Amino acid sequence: MRCRAAAIDNDEGSASSATAGRSLSCPESVIMCAMLVSRDSALAGAVVALYARCMKEVDPVDRKLALRFSDMLLVERGLSANTVSAYGSDLAGFSRWLATRDCSLVDVAHADVLCYLDEIAQRGASARTAARQMSTLRRFYAWAVREGLMSSYPVSQIASPSIGRPLPRIPSEQEITRLLAAPDVMTDIGLRDRAMLETLYGAGLRVSELVGLENARINRVQGAMRISGKGGKERLVPLGEHAQSWIERYEHEARPALLRSRRCDALFVTARGGAMTRQAFWYRIKEHVRVAGIRGHVSPHTLRHAFATHLLNHDADLRVVQLLLGHSDLSTTQIYTHVARERLKTLHRTHHPRG
Repeated sequence: MRCRAAAIDNDEGSASSATAGRSLSCPESVIMCAMLVSRDSALAGAVVALYARCMKEVDPVDRKLALRFSDMLLVERGLSANTVSAYGSDLAGFSRWLATRDCSLVDVAHADVLCYLDEIAQRGASARTAARQMSTLRRFYAWAVREGLMSSYPVSQIASPSIGRPLPRIPSEQEITRLLAAPDVMTDIGLRDRAMLETLYGAGLRVSELVGLENARINRVQGAMRISGKGGKERLVPLGEHAQSWIERYEHEARPALLRSRRCDALFVTARGGAMTRQAFWYRIKEHVRVAGIRGHVSPHTLRHAFATHLLNHDADLRVVQLLLGHSDLSTTQIYTHVARERLKTLHRTHHPRG
């Protein structure tokens, strides 16, 4: 007999405990704007949580500006909740720093921005973090000038740090096999995790695409999924036999037990009957990586890297990989050719007598 989801706390892990029981408040305009660009309440909830978390200790004037800025990002730009969350977090951090200098977001001078970047660098922020902060400030102040809130553009002539494109560490095919086999499929949660891992690696999805996958978007006859990616772009992705087999087993054996007569459009659900979250799945992957005995950093996105690299290692066409990943620019996909090339060099050095 299959073990029922006794590990209800482990299913969510520490990811859900941070939000459990929290009282959220947010101006109605933000919730309404979120609903305008979302087919359900998921994005609205994400924006509510964002501003409850990020803007709680921010100056009231700056908070109002940030909310107006978020309205623009959501309605005019159509950005995802995750992207808006990143902008909000960076802007809130900058606003709190300005408050220590008795300054607000619209009183900023060129020197203030330079001081802030210098201070976060001294605190150990990476070049990638600094570049992301600059991207946020550029977008915010371009909007503020356009709206007539400021007469000058305080981030002009400030270059973003060069971050390069470090090659991701890609697990070997043997390591991926061990990871896929790590969940205990005799439990409902383990069977769900196995189906999620097989789908993530077998289709090269982003984790947000995986947890947002709905039953209605899977064509089981054709063996394909309709995926809504970045910027709302849709693409068709093949669903391999292994992934489809595990999904069908999960749907018949585990999903009804997890839902317990509750309704949820999401394919992958938690023991509480709701859709899986990125944070909860991250928590689950960390546990399976430990069980599989894989060393080094492995995240949900690592399986997307592995999907692309292993395809190229088996002579897949680069443009086909680009389409499968949903990259709009081929240059984004080309990083995986470097990864595959480095793998060949390593094999040559290890096994060739003159390596």
